[in-house]
Amino acid sequence: MGIFDKLLGEFVDVIEWTDDSSDTMVYRFERYGNEIKYGAMLTVRESQTAVLVSEGRVADVYEPGLYQLETRNMPVLTTLESWPHGFSSPFKAEVYFFNMRRFTDLKWGTKNPIMLRDKEFGPLRLRAFGTYSIRIKDPLVFIKEIVGTDGHFQTGEISDQLRNLIVARFAGIIGESGIPILDLAANYETLSNFITQKISPEFAAYGLDVLQLMVENISLPPEVEAALDKRTSMGIIGDLGRYTQFQTAEAIEAAAKNPSGGANEGMGMGMGFAVAREMAQAFSAQTSGQASIKPPPLPSSAIYYAAIGGQQQGPFDRSVVEQKIKTGEINRTTLLWHADLAEWTPAEKIAELSAAFATVPPPLPNA
Repeated sequence: MGIFDKLLGEFVDVIEWTDDSSDTMVYRFERYGNEIKYGAMLTVRESQTAVLVSEGRVADVYEPGLYQLETRNMPVLTTLESWPHGFSSPFKAEVYFFNMRRFTDLKWGTKNPIMLRDKEFGPLRLRAFGTYSIRIKDPLVFIKEIVGTDGHFQTGEISDQLRNLIVARFAGIIGESGIPILDLAANYETLSNFITQKISPEFAAYGLDVLQLMVENISLPPEVEAALDKRTSMGIIGDLGRYTQFQTAEAIEAAAKNPSGGANEGMGMGMGFAVAREMAQAFSAQTSGQASIKPPPLPSSAIYYAAIGGQQQGPFDRSVVEQKIKTGEINRTTLLWHADLAEWTPAEKIAELSAAFATVPPPLPNA
């Protein structure tokens, strides 16, 4: 600045800031030599907070309103400065304006895929992105921890650090949640709220407040998405034989509508033979009747566990248990269990084993 700027600064006695940008968080009011006239008017608008810094220390904080910078409304600054001229001469101080409004539509996303294990598909790589909004919660913490002496601080100067915090917490939460991949879309809101709660203390350490974080999309690698689409298509097709018949019928109808030459006639005959073969196979399957019907598998016998000598033994099938009954290794009071029993039961009370005990004498009466 030259002498003209110095002279102009002597006449400027209004300190204010009107923001015409959408991403400026902190602005330092520029004055020649940081000199402010005694009695200057400080205008702090709504959604703003002004901070006076003298000799590197925060002197006073001003909420929205109109202030005349005099001794009576600058008690902290008065104790920091020496006023040899009765506090009527210009004084040196820096005025920082903090934009307290919301900063919305800030982007976050994963630079590299996140590795996790899904119960259905096994190891997978995921990418995710979304938006979040913040605002300055504590100007004093924000200027000490982040801004420093930056005279024009914008959201882009801190967005990378905030994005890294979000991605780190997202990776941990999605890995511990155990939510199946196919159910993630139904849990976007739950994930968003949970991540917001987890990162709020870390944002507060910077003097910031995270207001809303949104998970907009979680995607799989293109090759995995293609395989998943094929799997979905197969599920929609259902009966492959009926689908083949439908496709053949559609092709014949299309050929019939097309004016045919000799080659097309040959193609139509081939399609006709294919359909005839399909119909013959279907008719043969229907007329075969019971020959094509297979009986259901034999019911499997119960698998038993026995409490012998105070220890659990087994598993045994029914034939083994009946053999142990004959040899006396399992008696009438021996506790047995299988999947259809609610609890351990004495062997003699199990209906299917009653025939085995018919040939085994009861215990001798007590002497």
